[in-house]
Amino acid sequence: MSRQSYIFTSESVSEGHPDKVCDRISDSIVDLFLARDPEARVACETLTTTNRIILAGEVRCLEHIDDDEIEATARQAVRDIGYEQEGFHWKHAVLENLLHEQSRDIAMGVDASGNKDEGAGDQGIMFGYATNETPELMPATLQYAHQILRDMAAARKADPSLGLEPDAKSQVTLAYNGSIPLRATSIVVSTQHREGLTPADVREIVRPFVEAVLPEGFMPPEEEFYVNPTGNFVIGGPDGDSGLTGRKIIVDTYGGAAPHGGGAFSGKDPTKVDRSAAYISRYLAKNVVAADLADRCTIQLSYAIGVAKPLSIYVDTHGTGRCDEARLEKVLAEAVDLSPRGIRERLGLNKPIYARTAAYGHFGRTPEADGGFSWEKTDLADELKSLAG
Repeated sequence: MSRQSYIFTSESVSEGHPDKVCDRISDSIVDLFLARDPEARVACETLTTTNRIILAGEVRCLEHIDDDEIEATARQAVRDIGYEQEGFHWKHAVLENLLHEQSRDIAMGVDASGNKDEGAGDQGIMFGYATNETPELMPATLQYAHQILRDMAAARKADPSLGLEPDAKSQVTLAYNGSIPLRATSIVVSTQHREGLTPADVREIVRPFVEAVLPEGFMPPEEEFYVNPTGNFVIGGPDGDSGLTGRKIIVDTYGGAAPHGGGAFSGKDPTKVDRSAAYISRYLAKNVVAADLADRCTIQLSYAIGVAKPLSIYVDTHGTGRCDEARLEKVLAEAVDLSPRGIRERLGLNKPIYARTAAYGHFGRTPEADGGFSWEKTDLADELKSLAG
């Protein structure tokens, strides 16, 4: 039996968090290659620390892309985030590029040939999730945590005199009755700031961003509103802590409200099912909820490297379903081609649309005219209603 009253927490990190800097650089490299060759293969990992950026991984592209262009792309990503600090500067950081050609063994297993369809780029399990507790069909704890930091970043870039710097984290804890969020029991925001601002100054800078995001009456008691609990946060970003691609996978997905298959998204082209199958899983789960076939839905897909068809499809509606789960599994497999090629064609994933996903979550976003966040569309809902009977 599910609990009716409970407290749940999710966290987010800003685009200036060291790990998110790496995700942004890696996804910018993916976009660079896909813009030149929609069938390009990219697996790019980034490491950052004090004034140093290291790229590593495997690539394949019909058009040659030289090291200077790769370096310029990485530096521009850091510049867009806003790092012009002594300890980490988009222009002055030392950059080492260790990207090399994709393994022929991997290419042989993934590429289509003869009667063999294109296979998955790796084995693995992927999860998608949706819940009707917010208009975005996302967990409220995570959606609020993302929005607080997104709004702070927009304000920082629009008004540098505000005193905020790029690195920040948020954490939202809500009390629930069933699936309905009632109020925040605590809020935590830690943000890098300009030298000279006091803890009280930073608290009052942050406060209106939190109040604007939370529904009316949701603010926690003052003693449970934590801003920079350590007292000072001037040294931040990769100068304060090293960063790596793919270390914020719970932030990227559902804030801990749903399972995670374990694979990161950023730095990977869409033949990697860690990314593309996670996107289609979210698309399916979101459309199930949008079709009012369930209040909550978790979907799992699994794949084997070099094999086109998914090995399994699993649906869990957490006791909220208005359609048999086994029936839904059959309906979803009929409605959508879940091969790696079918996923990419359905969602239009062979496009340079990934740098924008690197911060503030891959899910719960608004579909964009150029194909960005296509997995957030609910254009399958009517068909699912009909097929589910």
